[in-house]
Amino acid sequence: MMARRFPDPLGAVLFDLDGTLADTAPDLAAAANKVRTDRGLEPVDYEALRPVASHGARGLIGVAFGVGPGDAEFETLRLAFLANYEAEICVRTQLFPGMADVLAELGRAGIPWGIVTNKSGRLTVPLVAQLPLPVPPACVVAGDTTPHAKPHPAPLLHAADSIGVDARQIVYVGDDLRDIEAGRAAGMPTIAASYGYCGNGPSPVEWRADALIASAAELIPLLLESKRA
Repeated sequence: MMARRFPDPLGAVLFDLDGTLADTAPDLAAAANKVRTDRGLEPVDYEALRPVASHGARGLIGVAFGVGPGDAEFETLRLAFLANYEAEICVRTQLFPGMADVLAELGRAGIPWGIVTNKSGRLTVPLVAQLPLPVPPACVVAGDTTPHAKPHPAPLLHAADSIGVDARQIVYVGDDLRDIEAGRAAGMPTIAASYGYCGNGPSPVEWRADALIASAAELIPLLLESKRA
């Protein structure tokens, strides 16, 4: 774990959802593969789908079918994927190991936490409702809550306003380059979660985050030490 000194006092912690707070890839991959098997195709290997799980339908359909938003069949495939995912949105999904302890520790320390995701509200709300969260989030900002999605800073600034904490006193944790870019643009210190999906682009060590962690458990000493420092 590498880190800089974080805000004192630490006002709040925000988390990306897919690949940072919760391991949603098994259900996302299953939804994409059901689109394939419903069409008589063999499923794609899970390890090929996992890295793009944070990119939603665009990423998963891209890997599963080799098509993108500009292709004629993309919208049909996207709608089938979303129907599959909504039907089984929290079957295999679970919090990442150690994350429940992180949220509980934040609660004991009186530090509010929230979720800022690019996942649409129609998917985010029911999923968050089913997660075994020991402390409820102070805010949930979905990809369509504001006019812009990450890497634009608007969702993070909206979350800061919702919690009532200065953005400079909030730490944002994410597993994608756009999370770090959004946090930096919002003036928030950032933590890159290398245990997450991380995409197929540059390595997390190249994202210029303020800290890099290999497990959720590393957040406890990192965040609490920053509060006491």
